[in-house]
Amino acid sequence: MSSNILPNVWRFVVLMLFQILVLQGIQFESGFWKYLHPIIYPLFIILLPIKTPVPLVLFMSFCMGLLIDNFYNSFGLHASASVFTAYARSFVLNIIEPRGGYNVAHIPSAKRYSMNWYMKYSAIMLLGHLLFYFSMEAFAPSYIINILLNTFFSFIVSYLLIMFYQIIFDPQD
Repeated sequence: MSSNILPNVWRFVVLMLFQILVLQGIQFESGFWKYLHPIIYPLFIILLPIKTPVPLVLFMSFCMGLLIDNFYNSFGLHASASVFTAYARSFVLNIIEPRGGYNVAHIPSAKRYSMNWYMKYSAIMLLGHLLFYFSMEAFAPSYIINILLNTFFSFIVSYLLIMFYQIIFDPQD
C-alpha cells in the first residue's frame, strides 16, 4: 500500500483544487442550466485501491467532504455524501466483481478491469453520491422533482468529466 500513497495524495489534492477553484465557480441561474452542478471529487473515493480498509476510506472521505464543505459553506453536506459513497463502495465492488475477481493491490480503473466495468462502477458510485447529496440538500419529499433533475443533469456533466479524467490521465496503481 505504501506505493499507492503518493498517487492517492496527489489525486486528493488535484481533485480538491479542481473542484474548489474551477468547478465551484460554474454556477448557472436560469433554465435547465440551474440543475448543472459539476462534482468530480468523488473520483478520489472511486479510485482508491481495493484493499484500502473501509474505516480508512470512510475517514479520508469524511476529511475530503469537510474540506469541500468549508469552501462551499454547506455545513457537512459534502461530508455526509462522501461518507455515504465511501460506505457504499465495498457493496458496489462486491456486486459488480469481475469474473476473475479483483487484484486487491490495484485501483479500480478501466486499464485493470475493462472500460465497460469501469463505466458501470463509476456510474453507480457517482449516481449514488449525487442522489444522496441532492436528497440531503433538499431534505423533503416535496422537492423530489428538483432532486431528480439536479441528480440527472449533474450526473451527466460530472460523469463526462470523470470519463475524460480516466481517458486523459489513465490512472495506474
